[in-house]
Amino acid sequence: MSKNFTRRDFLLGTGAATLGLAASSSGLSEKESLPVAVFPRKRVLRLAHLTDVHVQPEQDAPVGMARALQHAQNLADKPEVIFNGGDAIMDSLKADKARTRTQWQVWHSVLRNECSLPLEHCIGNHDVWGWKLKEKVDQDKLYGKQWALEEFGLSTRYRSFDRAGWHFIVLDSTHHVPESYVAKLDEAQFEWLQEDLRRTPPAAPICVLSHIPIICFCSFFDGDNEKEGDWKVPGAWMHLDARRLKDLFHQHGNVKLCLSGHIHLQDEVEYLGVKYLCNGAVSGNWWEGDYQEFPPAYVVVDLFDDGSSESQYIPY
Repeated sequence: MSKNFTRRDFLLGTGAATLGLAASSSGLSEKESLPVAVFPRKRVLRLAHLTDVHVQPEQDAPVGMARALQHAQNLADKPEVIFNGGDAIMDSLKADKARTRTQWQVWHSVLRNECSLPLEHCIGNHDVWGWKLKEKVDQDKLYGKQWALEEFGLSTRYRSFDRAGWHFIVLDSTHHVPESYVAKLDEAQFEWLQEDLRRTPPAAPICVLSHIPIICFCSFFDGDNEKEGDWKVPGAWMHLDARRLKDLFHQHGNVKLCLSGHIHLQDEVEYLGVKYLCNGAVSGNWWEGDYQEFPPAYVVVDLFDDGSSESQYIPY
């Protein structure tokens, strides 16, 4: 190898020898260095992450949901799949059966008329029925997450699948506590996640989808969290088991990206090699304009074959 063909050139041009790019023995100046074969990363999937739609009959929410879907599908560079990040409907935690049914009917009506792309669903806290109802409905077969599972056409609360060389994990981050919820995985789900990560080939980059952020920064600003003299982020706003999850992810170098919503604010945090995107809300301020500095929006995410990603926050 010529002394002018540096180690960096070699790393950038792996495979040059196969292409017949051998150094001559005549000695070349720096400007005459041999051509180097460069292999750029390749985008393998573009997805649109639409989270916190909170659709309902009122406040022109169906029109807003339709506009978001139309906008995403009419991009010059179109996404190939839509990830619904949860909180599809305004609320069923405190809604009776009739109100919950009406909201799901609106959701399906807009999707039927406006969505032509495949959908991957994640359960949000407001998709859960009956946890905050005063009347006792826990014996109803639709109680809790079962209703949302049926509306989304899912058989399980959490799952994984492969697409375009990436491995995707969809989590259920809404954990029941008396008359409310916190963000964490139940033990059965955590054990499943451990096994799923163990079985995923190390060369396959992993994207995790959850409704509530595992790690984010913007939750600090979702309320007067410093009013008592210390920063206090409620357990319903960010995963209480974030330390446990980041430790697990750190054991697997192919966990590259985590997508979430819930906070209606947008940020990007990179920690220990994992990119965490909290991606705002289609509904903005629950269909009352912007939420703090963030307008109603969705996010387009590009995934590449080298495990990297890029994203764009798109007010529609």
